[in-house]
Amino acid sequence: MKLGKNYKASIAEVDVKKAYDPGVAVENAIATAKAKFDETIELHVRLGVDPRQADQQVRGTVVLPNGTGKKVRVLVIAKGERADAATAAGADIVGAEEIIQKILSDNFLDFDVCVTSPDMMGQMGRVARILGPKGLMPSPKSGTVTMDVAKAVKDAKAGKVEYRLDKTAIIHCPIGKKSFGKDKLLENYQTLMDAIVKAKPAAAKGVYIKSVTLAATMGPGIKVAHRI
Repeated sequence: MKLGKNYKASIAEVDVKKAYDPGVAVENAIATAKAKFDETIELHVRLGVDPRQADQQVRGTVVLPNGTGKKVRVLVIAKGERADAATAAGADIVGAEEIIQKILSDNFLDFDVCVTSPDMMGQMGRVARILGPKGLMPSPKSGTVTMDVAKAVKDAKAGKVEYRLDKTAIIHCPIGKKSFGKDKLLENYQTLMDAIVKAKPAAAKGVYIKSVTLAATMGPGIKVAHRI
């Protein structure tokens, strides 16, 4: 595999085999973000659970204290007072059956988060095959199926992220932008790690947190010495 000049320079600055304390790891992730754009700093956590088992799933949401640095486009599918509340809360798109039809007919996906009220879930099944694979299908577990759609909109705008186990037992989640600096990124890191630790399934046995890695979008993985 051919490595780029910036990537080679980044690897030369860190010991990719060493596990650093969180603060140092964040500093290294920032230092190795050498692209011309404001790179995202990502957290990757390998867990000691079996993702094939229903009682060992790890999934939840948490509002990062400093947000993610990304402008989040929120779609709300609701009617009446809840639709009005969503608009007042800053939702980018608000509608009901007409939005569902637009997703079906035009494959409309110009949003990052979809929130809906429970009374609309019966109709949302029509677009599940479109939204599901994109990770956009509303779910009670992620807080996007709720009576309080205004709060869901505000949380999404404030930096709410969903962490979810993939098929290889790893959670991948952003903790902010390089431009945030060490202190804000470290605070976001600790908030997310605390949430993942608290989400440990009762059925999980042995070592829960197997490895923790930080990486900028175009940078190498920085191992973190995580201690519970």
